[in-house]
Parts: sequence; structure tokens; C-alpha cells
Amino acid sequence: MDRRDFIKNTSLIAGACAITDPALVAGAVIKEEGAWFNRPMRWAQLTLVENDPGRFDPDFWLSYFRRIHADGTTLSAGGVVAYYPTTVPLHHRSSWLGDSDPFGYLVKGCLEMNMSVIARTDPHATWQNMCDANPDWIAVTAGGEKRRHWANPELWVTCALGPYNFEFMTQVHKEIMELYQPDGIFSNRWAGSGICYCEHCVTNFREYSGLELPRSSNRSDSSWQKYTEWTTKRLKELWLLWDDVIRKKRPASRFIPNGFPDKVITGQLSDIVFTDHQARSGVTAPWSNGKGAKELRASIGMKPLGGIFSVGFEEQYRWKDSVQSEAEIRIWVAEGTANGMRPWFTKFSGVLYDKRWLKTVDKIYQIHYNNERYLRNIAPMARVGMVFSEQIRNYGGEMWQQRNTDHSLGMYHALIEARIPFEMVNDRLFDAEHLKLFRLLILPNIATLSDEQCDQLRKFAEGGGNIMATFETSLYDGDGRRRSDFGLAGLFGVSFDQKVDGPMQNSYLRLKSDSPHQVINDLEDAYRTINTIFMVKVKPVAEFPSPVTLIPTYPDLPMEHVYPRVPETDIRGIYLRDTGKGRIAYFPGDIDRTFWQIMSADHGKLIRNTILWALNEEQIVEAKGPGIMDVTVWRQERSMTVHLVNLTNPMMMKGPFRELIPVGAEVTLKIPEGTKADGVHLLVSGQKPAFKINGNKIMLTVPQVFDHEIIGIDLT
Repeated sequence: MDRRDFIKNTSLIAGACAITDPALVAGAVIKEEGAWFNRPMRWAQLTLVENDPGRFDPDFWLSYFRRIHADGTTLSAGGVVAYYPTTVPLHHRSSWLGDSDPFGYLVKGCLEMNMSVIARTDPHATWQNMCDANPDWIAVTAGGEKRRHWANPELWVTCALGPYNFEFMTQVHKEIMELYQPDGIFSNRWAGSGICYCEHCVTNFREYSGLELPRSSNRSDSSWQKYTEWTTKRLKELWLLWDDVIRKKRPASRFIPNGFPDKVITGQLSDIVFTDHQARSGVTAPWSNGKGAKELRASIGMKPLGGIFSVGFEEQYRWKDSVQSEAEIRIWVAEGTANGMRPWFTKFSGVLYDKRWLKTVDKIYQIHYNNERYLRNIAPMARVGMVFSEQIRNYGGEMWQQRNTDHSLGMYHALIEARIPFEMVNDRLFDAEHLKLFRLLILPNIATLSDEQCDQLRKFAEGGGNIMATFETSLYDGDGRRRSDFGLAGLFGVSFDQKVDGPMQNSYLRLKSDSPHQVINDLEDAYRTINTIFMVKVKPVAEFPSPVTLIPTYPDLPMEHVYPRVPETDIRGIYLRDTGKGRIAYFPGDIDRTFWQIMSADHGKLIRNTILWALNEEQIVEAKGPGIMDVTVWRQERSMTVHLVNLTNPMMMKGPFRELIPVGAEVTLKIPEGTKADGVHLLVSGQKPAFKINGNKIMLTVPQVFDHEIIGIDLT
């Protein structure tokens, strides 16, 4: 049966969800079979629960999708529960399904609205009859016990890397494609739930590596590294298997995994990608959604990227039927949109308990729909790139290497506070093509770099690129073995002195206003500020300025003894070099990690000033004013946009935001060479602001930003 037959065949939508109006059936819109990936801009996901059939109102959801201009949808189909009349043996139909087909009914309704349709499956759990029939398909603990589901003991956890996925779920996906021919199949929790010690995993891993599955939590163990390598390979095989099954039925369709352990492979295999970072929890920063978008885009390029967001809470106790505050939802989605994601709301259960979120999502989607042409980005315009790594191996065993992710979090937050537009750079993609847009690369303790990566960074610098790095960057090779010296020692102009000092209690950085330098702007009156917590000892092998030097640790008790024993040194807290073609800045201290842990305003200023010194060109956008604001810049086919996301809130680091506190900004932006501004718009508020043009610069005032404002500049 092809898609046209499905649309016409009312037997597939029989029972409680039947349509009786033949005009609706005959009038269904058939989308062309070409590539659909880039068309949808606003996604809607309805994740059904088992007792939804017969209880929820599918027509309400179809009406809501239409009202908010959703042009793509993800609908629950099968896996742990089937929401259609499956004939695959042991594929559990919803106990409330009867003779209805809620999945088919929703698919048909969405196709009539010319929406792209993705079927959602979930293979991570199964029922007792499956366990009885195929006990080897169930995940096994390190102690040899089959795994009961941690949240629902009625179910069993499946092995992701064995026959359950490779055989059973392949049949399920074939059936869904045969009956409904969706644009894709999206699998939730498809990649496993921790290490499985079933007979298949034990045998397959031993054949692959000659090793036994790891049983300790020591990630530097060789078996852990091989296990990571093997699982990535095995999941890639599963991805390609399911994708092949799907394409054989409908060549335009795709398998879309919910997450993959390797972002570079994701970029190689995917035509469309979604991030499943649905909301904040604990003290997650509100810019975290944008960070996830940047990291994926650094690996996949400008392929369409959907951002799944939950209308409910994502805290550890899993209140799935809850509703977040409007402010919290709006900020989270604004961060995703400003960083190139297409919004994708997800709602658990077709039955509504709390309807407050409906108006919030409606507002967000209406603004998005009305300004769609300004949101079809073709390239980011930021000139600063912050490097991240997925490949840290054998690193983290020393005291000063703990909480290593705090380096990137601190640097990311410092860039946000400084309102500097930036992108992320995957450390496995240092080739000239991926780096050509950037003037400055920031390496926040990218400790493990291969010889090839170091060569690529040297070529970037030799070509006029600038580099800023911190702490142990390049001190370890690609396998995590410590070098005798930094791999980038020649760029830094310093050599490793075989020691890391710290924690340096009651130590300071001397800020020398008598040696004026851009890096201590706004700090001239400070004289000194707190030092970092750890510092790599280095020996300079070149000449350096000395605007920031070390005051070593001295006693902090008894109070009568709190005075510096060595008030001055010539040990620099930052090494600044002008190489002729480019600039190099190296912090021997863990200033980024210390900033994240302490949040010293002085450290934020020092990082900001050093970035601007190293950038050594005018920023593409300056947005001056009070508060915390994320600034991003994009180019479209006939326009450019500047996104201002207002993160100013007393609840910034602990969700949910209670309210939106508006701030304004004085904005100066540069338009691309060879273009002319033909109009300036504030797209969210709908205003046409007064602006001035001076050469290739536009200056305007944005009077108020609540959660999100988009400056749209028409270009000719």
C-alpha cells in the first residue's frame, strides 16, 4: 500500500477514531516524494500513554496543530506499546486499543494539513510474554540478573545491541512503513540503558576486542575505551539497518535516532537531527539549550536541527504531567531558536490535565510562523569559536583534573555575560573548511589533542587566526598520555615546568595599572583580585607583557597572619603574544573553571577583555545595556538577524523563571560587505525602530526585550 492508498483507505482508521466524511478522505493532500527534511519549521509531538485510545480527543490535537501552524509532527506508533493494529508477533497492542487506530487517524489528519509525519517508537522496554519467549533479548546486570524496569516493575529492560532491536524492532519498523509510509521513524531510548551483560553482548564484545565487558567505573580502563568504541560501532550498524529498511519502502524517508554517542558520525549519517534536551533541572543554566544546539551544529553543519522542549518539568522525580511557568518555557525555546533550532514541543499523554501551556506554545509558534523567512538561516556570522571535545580519554585522574566540564561551562557563561556572539567548534573538525569563518578559537582546557590536531591549530594560527587557551590545553596526546611539553608550546611561548600547583588557597592575581593593557580594562582600580584555584607551572621561552602577575599563597589564619609573604612576582597570570599574523593568549590557571565555581565578576571581565584583545577586530554586534543577554547573529538568503535572548532574572540559575524582567539594549551591528540595509525590524515586538547608518554599521535602540527579540535587517 502506498501513501495515496493509505489516505483513501478508511479501514485503517476504523473504530473509535473513524472518519465518516468521504470529502475529507478524498481531499487529503499528498506531499511530493522529494526531500522533505528542510521544509518543517515548527514541530509538534504527541506521546501517547497506553490508556489514551478511546479517552483522548485526536481532533482537538489536529485542530491545535493547525492553529499553531505546526508543519511537522511526531506521533507515538509502536515499540513498548503499539497504537495501531499491529500484526507483528509479541508486539504489545495498547490494552485500550480495541479495533481503533489512533496513530493512523492522526497520521491521516496531519497529512491532510500537508505536515511532515514522523512515527515514534520506543524499544527500551518490553512485557513478560516477550521475556518468556525470548529471555536472551532482555538486558542483564553485572550480577547476572535480568533487568526489571527501574520505573515500572511490570516491564523488562531490553538489550539495545542484540536481537530485540536488530530483529524484533526491525519487523516493527517494516510494518509501520508498509502501513503508513511516514517521512521518518524516530526511536526514543534506542541506544541502551547502561552496560548490558547478556550473552549476546558478552560474546560480541569479546569477539570484537578480545576483552571482557568492563565491570568498574574507571573510564581510563582500556576495556572502557574499547566498550565505547564497540557500542558506537554497533549502534551505527543498527542505525544503518533501520534506515535501509525504511528507505526500501519509501526512499525519501529516514531513520532518526534520539541521540547518538558521536556527534561527528551523526553529522555524517543524518539529513535531519533533533536534540532531546527538553528543559532545565536543578541549577542547569538557561543557556544550556543553546549550548546543545551549538555543539550539534558544529558537527552536522547547517542541516535542519529540531529542538525538543517539554511543557513539563524535567527534574529527577519525573513529574511528566506537570506544567512549567510560561517564562521558563519561553526562555528555553528562545535560546534554542536564537541558536538555530526549530522548536518542537512534546506533550506526554493525549489527555490534558493542565491547559495553561497551550497559550504559551501558541504565542511562541505564532511569532515563529509570522517571521519564518528570517529564521531560515543559511550560516552563522559569529567570528569567535569555542572548542569542545567528545574524545577525552585517560584524563581526569588527578586532583586538578576533576570537574573538567566546568572549564567549558565557565567559558561559555563568560561569553554570554560579555555578549560576544560565538559558535562551538568540534575538536575533530579542525580542517580549514570548518575553521574558515573564525577569527578566534578558544580552547577551555582542551587537554587532549593529537599531533594532527596540534598541527591543524598551528596552521590556523599561521594563516592569521588567533587562539586563546587555558590550563592543560594540549599537554596530553590524543590517547590521553601526558607529553613532556605542551603540544602547542611553540604557539604559547611557554614550556611545561612539570608541575601543577593547587589548590592555591588565599592566592591572588596582581593587576598592574602602571602597565596599561586592554586585558585589565575596568579593573584598573582593583590592584589585585582572586587567583585561580589551580595553576600549571610554566617557563616562558619568549618575551611577554606583564599586566597580570601572581601573588603566591599565604596564610588565611590566624587573622593576624593574613598578609602576603611575597607581595610581587614576575610570574604571569596570563601570557599574551602577538605573532605577527595572529594573537595568542594562554592562561596557565583554570580561570574558566574557577569562574564557573566562584562566579567572580573580576574573572568574567578578565576573560572578556582577553577574548576581545585576542579577537583583534571589531565585533560584528555590540549590544550594550543592563542585564544578562545572549547575542547570536545569522545570515539568511536576503537578510541577517540578530537574536537577543534576555536571561536577566533572579532565578536564572535555578528554574523555573518566575517572570520575565524586560531590559533594553543599544545595538551596533555590521552588515556584510557588498550589501545594503533595506529595512530594519523588531520582529517579536512588531516595531520598526529608528536607526542610523554609518558606513557598514547600523545603530539602533531596542527599548525592551522580555524573553526574545529578533532584529531583522533586509539586505540588498
